[in-house]
Amino acid sequence: MKNRKALSVRQLLLAGGLLTAFALLTLSLFSFPKKESEFEIFSRELYTREMTANTLSLHYSLADPGAFGIEDYPVLLPCYLPGSETAENTFLTETLGQLKSLSRDRLSFQDRYACDLLERNLSLSLQMREYPYYSESLSPTQGAQCQIPILLSEYTFRSKQDVEDYLTLLGQTGAYFSSLLIYEQEKADAGNSMSAYSLSQAADQCDTIVTKSELEQGTHFLQTSFLERLKELSASVKLTKGEAKEYIHRSNDLLMNVLLPAYQELGGGLRQLEISAPKVTSGLASLPKGREYYCLLLSEETGSSKTVEEIRTLLQEKMAAEYDAIRQLARDYPGCLSSLAAGTYTDLGLNGETAMLEDLRRRMTADFPALPEGNSPTVTVKAVSDSLSDYCAPAYYLTSPMDSTDTNVIYINPKSDPDDLELYTTLAHEGFPGHLYQNVFTAANLLSLEESRIRQLLYTGGYLEGWALYVEQYAYDYASRLLAEQGRPADAVCAQIEKHNRSLQLCLYSLLDIMIHYDGAGLSDIYDTLEVFGVTDRNAVSLIYTYICQSPANYPKYYLGFLEILELKQMARELWQEDYSDTAFHRFFLEWGPGDFAGLQEVLQHYHPHSV
Repeated sequence: MKNRKALSVRQLLLAGGLLTAFALLTLSLFSFPKKESEFEIFSRELYTREMTANTLSLHYSLADPGAFGIEDYPVLLPCYLPGSETAENTFLTETLGQLKSLSRDRLSFQDRYACDLLERNLSLSLQMREYPYYSESLSPTQGAQCQIPILLSEYTFRSKQDVEDYLTLLGQTGAYFSSLLIYEQEKADAGNSMSAYSLSQAADQCDTIVTKSELEQGTHFLQTSFLERLKELSASVKLTKGEAKEYIHRSNDLLMNVLLPAYQELGGGLRQLEISAPKVTSGLASLPKGREYYCLLLSEETGSSKTVEEIRTLLQEKMAAEYDAIRQLARDYPGCLSSLAAGTYTDLGLNGETAMLEDLRRRMTADFPALPEGNSPTVTVKAVSDSLSDYCAPAYYLTSPMDSTDTNVIYINPKSDPDDLELYTTLAHEGFPGHLYQNVFTAANLLSLEESRIRQLLYTGGYLEGWALYVEQYAYDYASRLLAEQGRPADAVCAQIEKHNRSLQLCLYSLLDIMIHYDGAGLSDIYDTLEVFGVTDRNAVSLIYTYICQSPANYPKYYLGFLEILELKQMARELWQEDYSDTAFHRFFLEWGPGDFAGLQEVLQHYHPHSV
């Protein structure tokens, strides 16, 4: 049920509206006099201040901050500040007003587009500030307690200063988790607590992600990864044995005396909240104004401007189309039924992840533009640590810095135990032509844009995850061709059926998301709905229901993003006529992202593949 995804540092650390995208900037940002270069000044100041507000985010965004004019910055893991809502609301209101007052007459089309994106983002952030206790940063499905250790374990050491910054951040994890617990306590006081079951799950995670026994044995992944990174640093920087020993001592001391107590405190606090928490897990619709908040959350997560009813209709139509496609394939190729039953179609005959990634990179050249010149990314596939495997997605891509995209990592969760076909499409989702390829392409493009580089600050889940799901569909087609090339036509058809089945399943889950969080459907309603589709395992249904309750708008982020891309693609076909090609459309989509779909539709009206 958990989705493949790209792990966004900004999304995590600004999760749940605790800190808005621009809440840490100061009002002095707009103190410059109005002049012709006001947007240039605005962009540079905004970019610098946003990047320096969070050191973990800065490190994952830029490998060399100095090259971007960021020389001195506080090492900071930002914490939730109780009572800061009024100041943040005031800041957002004034910031939005200042942005609207900027003269756009002399701006390039690129910069006007960036301005419009930023304005819509700030407007939506301001609306969501009206619901201060509706978000969730400690969800068992994607909470900070699960993701912070991953980000710390992959914190790249390019210099001794990086090691010092890392240790400083590690030393702030106690305050960071304490602040999230305060927010959770305030949520409970406001009547918006997680359910007792969800709190128990999150507390269990705190008990197992960092344990005293592992730390004492030196086997915890934060210890072993630290040693590996120090060894890599020593290969490029003169690091004495004494310095390395001191770093290791400090790291172990912080893990044992700061991070471990932080998890213990957080777990204990969540168990205390569990006592008075609601016993029944339910969706946002059960909260006062929960439906209104859900509508805003859908827009923020998906980047779509469609109403809930428009989304529902779109999903229902797509579900019917996918169901018809599966039935048609089964009728046209009855021989595939035996292959489906035997499961032989899942064996692609490729020897591991490296061979699969190579096959994907070769096949995608017919449909996707080459990466900008000078970009030759490598990728390492790693297994998720045993300490995190119960709580992690089946796979995720850890985004590389905008100015250093050569080295990339994809994580596969061994507990998901994917077959060949699933692994192949997962690697497409996370790697080529998915998140990794998209990240490298976008980074190269944004580096060339100067002022419009502030688009890097804007997270649009539907754009990113919609793309990854969209290219999964290509991967199923590629797998089908691979099977046909091996003389396995029935298995090739099965791969096509799997493609439509994957789409249908995510479409159904997106509809359930609306039913639970907008319509107020309970567990019994979901039982009845899924029974129509032949799902009768009550435990399985309960797991689906609980996951969707804990992750509102998550499935639509993937699936509605995918459908919005399909609509955009059809729009490009109609506008470009004989000049249309998939490669040209993909180039447009990658060059003008990340962004929301209203902005992309507007740009498409002025874009022609021969004009660039």
